[in-house]
Amino acid sequence: MQRLPNGSADFILTDPPYLVRYRDRQGRTVANDVNSDWLNPAFTEMYRLLKTGGLAVSLYGWNKVDLFMDTWRKAGFRVVGHLVFQKPYSSSQCFLRHTHEQAYLLAKGSPLEPDYPLADILPWDKTGNRLHSTRKRYVRWRG
Repeated sequence: MQRLPNGSADFILTDPPYLVRYRDRQGRTVANDVNSDWLNPAFTEMYRLLKTGGLAVSLYGWNKVDLFMDTWRKAGFRVVGHLVFQKPYSSSQCFLRHTHEQAYLLAKGSPLEPDYPLADILPWDKTGNRLHSTRKRYVRWRG
């Protein structure tokens, strides 16, 4: 990101490590999911790259929401929405079955509001990719 010019991105979608020590059913882990040293520098760069009036969507780990929220705000982002992606399966369970992923909609400056806003709850489809433990595939929204 450091080699890209300021304001060169219209939109950013990021699915960073959730900092939850993730381990899938086969025992695979996610790089950098145990340390948060990269978090502030990465989101500071994303903010720099995003055009004024641009939007970013960042997935995050629900039990680290305070850390992510502090990071986004320190970088300069303004929270303008929250998305829930409903999964047809449970990725894990403890006190609850985890059947969703979530993301915040972040703004740089004051973006124009859309004529037809998306719903804040959207469907999620499992990729079935056995080589990538947390790969996402978004179901295209039809308004």
